[in-house]
Amino acid sequence: MDNPARTDILRGMEHDSDILIVGGGLNGPALALAAAQAGLSSTVIDALPEPTRKNAGFDGRSYALALASVRLLRNLGIWERVAENAQPMLEIKVSDGRAGEGPSPFFLHFDHAEIEEGPMGHMLEDRFLRRALIEAMAGEPLIKQMSNDTLTAQEVGTTGVSVTLASGKVLSGRVLVGADGRSSGTAARAGIRRTGWGYGQTALVAAIEHDLPHHGIAHQFFMPPGPLAILPLPGNVSSIVWSETDATAARFAALPDAEFMEVLRPRFGDFLGGIKLRGRRYTYPLSLTVANSFVADRLALIGDAAHGMHPIAGQGLNAGLRDVAALAQVMTEAARRGEDIAAADVLARYQQWRRFDTATLAMATDLTNRLFSNDNPVLRAARDLGMGAISQMPGLRRGFIREAAGLTGDLPELMKG
Repeated sequence: MDNPARTDILRGMEHDSDILIVGGGLNGPALALAAAQAGLSSTVIDALPEPTRKNAGFDGRSYALALASVRLLRNLGIWERVAENAQPMLEIKVSDGRAGEGPSPFFLHFDHAEIEEGPMGHMLEDRFLRRALIEAMAGEPLIKQMSNDTLTAQEVGTTGVSVTLASGKVLSGRVLVGADGRSSGTAARAGIRRTGWGYGQTALVAAIEHDLPHHGIAHQFFMPPGPLAILPLPGNVSSIVWSETDATAARFAALPDAEFMEVLRPRFGDFLGGIKLRGRRYTYPLSLTVANSFVADRLALIGDAAHGMHPIAGQGLNAGLRDVAALAQVMTEAARRGEDIAAADVLARYQQWRRFDTATLAMATDLTNRLFSNDNPVLRAARDLGMGAISQMPGLRRGFIREAAGLTGDLPELMKG
């Protein structure tokens, strides 16, 4: 597989960076850091000014980082920067019911003690992870950061790709990576279409303080309009992701804080004692959108630019980080063999690795949302009996726990122990 002559030709090409990454949120910087470990240089381009990205306050967003994602962050040197702000998820409880009536007696209970590897994952606020990634990039000489600038054009050549920025700068690289979200301009300019639909649901997101400790237990309470996730953060604080129909969510979002808490309490319940709002509230419309291809000529998509899904299983960022680990591994192995890291057959390996997994995950979250976000009595009885049956089957239950921890499937090296 080695081809020294070809390697010399590739090294002779002058590029600003090996990889041009559009999007400086979470997945883009993670890819730059992973590539740097293999000696590949990156330029990360983001529309927001760096101080805004680095010093962002709590905006309601927290992530359920699966164990595999925690391993990736540890291998990139990020985890040590954020561990003190992370909350281990020791148990997950999934139940079904209606607001004010409490959960059904049939529920799922996943305990981390049933697997040997440790906690299934950790909860971490967006602001802490974002800041750690920016600081890590600043300390890596192979990474350049370009903030407060956007792409206006991209052009592919036989040996590289060039991009034009709004500032007038022109950059060149060997491969262009779109990490620019669900409305990815990088994908659109490459002619990549998307498949998807809205759910008619909006997520109401906030942090909630409560009197009693949560003991590291995450709760997912399915109600007819949509699920309510109660996710543990450090201290007596939980993040809520509450999905309601668009019209209801708009009405609730417009309420003053005190009235908002009045409609939340019967849904939240009293199992954590008294509750009160901490900070501002946020809303996010929910939809499914998947790129019809994850690659094009000298281009790859990662994260929400490739696939945006319902947050029902909290797997959005985890899927993106698996993209990062897979693409970094594919390009690293190609570079070691003397291949062009952006050759069509190299990028095809990335797509083959990630396409089926993300399609399966998107379908699973879509079906789960449709199955639970209704009040059909037949479906209600079927899903309650199903949850009760799974709870009585240790082998199947353990499989679900390993899935939640991100330990199933063909794991990239950066996500292994």
